[in-house]
Amino acid sequence: MKTTLLLIGLIFATQPTLAVDGARLVGVWKLFSYQTEFQDGRPKRALFGEHPSGYLILTKEGRQMAVIEGERRKPPSTDADRADLLKTLIAYSGKYHVEGTKFVTAVDAAWNPAWDGTDQVRSYEIAGDRLTVTSMWQPSPNIPGSPITRGILVFDRVK
Repeated sequence: MKTTLLLIGLIFATQPTLAVDGARLVGVWKLFSYQTEFQDGRPKRALFGEHPSGYLILTKEGRQMAVIEGERRKPPSTDADRADLLKTLIAYSGKYHVEGTKFVTAVDAAWNPAWDGTDQVRSYEIAGDRLTVTSMWQPSPNIPGSPITRGILVFDRVK
C-alpha cells in the first residue's frame, strides 16, 4: 500500500514539471545549427551548410511553425534552379502538444505534401536559452534516394 501511494505521489509530483517544461518551449527560436544523422551509420553532416538559417515558433495556443533554409541560397533563374531550392528547405506548421520531453506536431501545411496530415515527433532539451531538437527517424525527402535520417537542430531563444 505504501509503495502504491508513493508511486501515485511521484506521478503527481512530476506533472507540474512537465507542464513547466512545455511552457518553456513557447516562444520564438532562431536556428543556430543543423546536423543530419544517418540511420545507416554514415557520418553526421551539415547538409544545409555550416550556417543555415531559420526559425521555430511555438505559441501558447499550441501552434507550431518552422522554416529552415540552407546557407547560400540564391534566387532561381531556371526551373531546375527552382527545383534545387527544395533540397535546402524545410517548412511546416500545425497544432502541437507536449508529451514529456517530446512535442508532437499534427502537420496541416508543409513544403513537402507527404508531411500533410502526419504527426511529426520531436525530442527536445532546453538548457537556459538554448533548445536542442532531435527529429524522428524518417526518409529524407531532400536527399536523393531518401535515406533514413533525423535532424539535430540547435536553436537560441529570440529575446
